[in-house]
Amino acid sequence: MINIKALRDQRAAKATEARNLLDTNTTTYTAAIGVQVDAIYEEIDRIDEQIVRAERQAKIDGDAAADEGNQERQQQALNVLSPDERAKAVAYNAAFRNFLVRGERGLTNDEITLLVAGRPQNAQSGQQSNGAAGGYLVPTGWGGELLEALKAFGGMRSVATVVQTAGGNSLPWPTVDETGQEGELVAENQPASAQDASFGTIDIGAFKFSSKIFTIPFELLQDQGPGIDIEAFIRRAAATRIARVQNRYYTVGTGTNQPRGIVTAAVAGKVGVAGQTATVLTDDLVDLEHSVDPAYRAMPGVGWMFHDNTLRVLKKMKDSQNRPLWMPGYTTKEPDTFNGYKYTINQQMPTMAANAKSILFGDMSQYMIRDVMAVTLFRFDDSTYTSRGQVGFLAWARGDGDLMSAGQPVAYYQNSAS
Repeated sequence: MINIKALRDQRAAKATEARNLLDTNTTTYTAAIGVQVDAIYEEIDRIDEQIVRAERQAKIDGDAAADEGNQERQQQALNVLSPDERAKAVAYNAAFRNFLVRGERGLTNDEITLLVAGRPQNAQSGQQSNGAAGGYLVPTGWGGELLEALKAFGGMRSVATVVQTAGGNSLPWPTVDETGQEGELVAENQPASAQDASFGTIDIGAFKFSSKIFTIPFELLQDQGPGIDIEAFIRRAAATRIARVQNRYYTVGTGTNQPRGIVTAAVAGKVGVAGQTATVLTDDLVDLEHSVDPAYRAMPGVGWMFHDNTLRVLKKMKDSQNRPLWMPGYTTKEPDTFNGYKYTINQQMPTMAANAKSILFGDMSQYMIRDVMAVTLFRFDDSTYTSRGQVGFLAWARGDGDLMSAGQPVAYYQNSAS
């Protein structure tokens, strides 16, 4: 088995070697040194590819252990309930597992009553399942794990501010832009003047996202036993699909009958001159960076966002002394940087093309993602699926996203039209 730690140590050694060459040749960065640094970066790219493959295999090998951890966290969620609530929640969870494996026809009347009534913890909020249509609210721990799994996919959740709510009512979120406000110098015995901040609100709602119907063969449902956690299997399948579609809308959604993505909400920071349909200049990136107010540039969430294809272009860019703008981090805790700032790879970002808003810069944490905890799962075992020896499942989740700031914390670089 490939030793991931050994690969990371190799990468760190190469990063240190490159940094030493750059730091000790600040005034005499010759073409020969540039060739050395470029060769080291190519080696780092090769090691990175090995690490990605090794981590992917380790994730596959570790799914069982991860599922055990999920079960432990679900148990912890039950422990905070009162004895009566815990007993009801345990009964609900058991009924839900039977629903997954056997379907409605395999449930007792008591189990159906439990599932139709909805999760015990939601009784006061009036949330009920949609049993008449074949769908039920997932258990609290189950839904929490699904939403937790969403973080592993896409780029937006790794930088945005994520809030979770029990219901899906529209939330009016207050906004204020203080970047243009300042105090005053007051003479002795003179009163202070007033300058109220300009407040606004942005409504963040709850759009419906589906996993689309995915199927599971009869054999997997029938062969329940040690090492087979059907709940975890279904949860991962649903999370993967929902996460990907949400990341797309949270990135490029128009804001009309769908979330407003961060690209749509951002302001123009720099537009490339004619001929830059698939390129960007170093000066463009400097202009983009300085189009964002210094108050936002000083925030912990500041950084770049772009597609991996764009990173491939940016890695080849040099400053006026021919020094590379991309710098590898020494360790996994210290991220790679571009022009001094961390960056996020988001495969839903537009690639560089005519008029594409291909690069973002700013405080990405000003973007808010709102998750509604009430996730509904449907099971289909009609002739469409049984004739193929399968059972269908469909998950519904609700959420929204928007740039929740009255200022301009994020700007984009737009490639030229021609």
